[in-house]
Amino acid sequence: MLTDIVVPSLLGFALLLSGMKVMEIALQRWAGQRLSLWVARSTATPLRGFAVGTAASALLQSSTAVTVLTIGFVNAGWLTLSRSFGIILGTNVGTCLTTELMSLKLHRFGFSIFAAALVGWMITALLYEVRIASAPSKHALTLRYVCLAFGGFGLLLLGFKILQSMGPSLQASGTFDALMRHAADNPVWGVLGGAALTALVHSSAAVIALSMGLAATGALSPEAGIAIVLGANVGTCFTGLVASIGGGRGGRFVALSQLALNSAGALLFYPLIGALHAAAAAISPGDPSAQIAHAQTLFNVLCSLIALPLAYLPRWRKPASISPSA
Repeated sequence: MLTDIVVPSLLGFALLLSGMKVMEIALQRWAGQRLSLWVARSTATPLRGFAVGTAASALLQSSTAVTVLTIGFVNAGWLTLSRSFGIILGTNVGTCLTTELMSLKLHRFGFSIFAAALVGWMITALLYEVRIASAPSKHALTLRYVCLAFGGFGLLLLGFKILQSMGPSLQASGTFDALMRHAADNPVWGVLGGAALTALVHSSAAVIALSMGLAATGALSPEAGIAIVLGANVGTCFTGLVASIGGGRGGRFVALSQLALNSAGALLFYPLIGALHAAAAAISPGDPSAQIAHAQTLFNVLCSLIALPLAYLPRWRKPASISPSA
């Protein structure tokens, strides 16, 4: 039991988290300063903020990084509450890119992607050693960060593949089977579990990828996986709440708004888990893993579109530092 379930689950999840962190760091180092200027200059309206939040989260593969960045901008008075509201809604959509890519079964090429990225990184390292007397060129640095990002993506795919490999062992486990039946009968446990685990590891994509890996082998039902998606959307707010502590009222307002919106979305769609599954199944029939990814995308897009008009309320157009709501 230890070697068949515990070791693969820990190793697979560790590779998932490590891969995502490597991707996040590499892309932040490459685009961090330019991204800050882009966000500050390109959010003239809540709708533009929504587009920027979506693109930035997809680029950095981390809605948490964009959320923390937004809280900092609001505390500095660079963004109004309405613009920050649009960005937060966009991050929920942009974060779906990772799981949608995983639904394409790219894990079959995980090792090849990692190996190619490693070779590319070694080439940039050798080029830098040759030019040790001078700083590496802009293009060499870009290539290095791109290779690191692809290496992280390869690690992520390898972790996903390992998680899938433990499916038969989980299915043979009577205890796990009983837990899954309980979660299927009471989806609220899936929501609570997804929220708690996401808050613990600071990555909703990693938790959803875990559920996708289990669903791909039949160890987890798609409905239970969708319940985990709803919970993960709430748990991802934890990092923003922590980041807002000690900051201005505007930053705390942004963090609490994200929590309120994501919690309201989970409550709204909890009775509609069956409908989300049906819609996702229509897109990818016979593929439980992809169904969870599509359900996440549908859920986040619908929630964000429903909430976006709230950003146009007149009382939110003032700078956050002087807003009475901040």
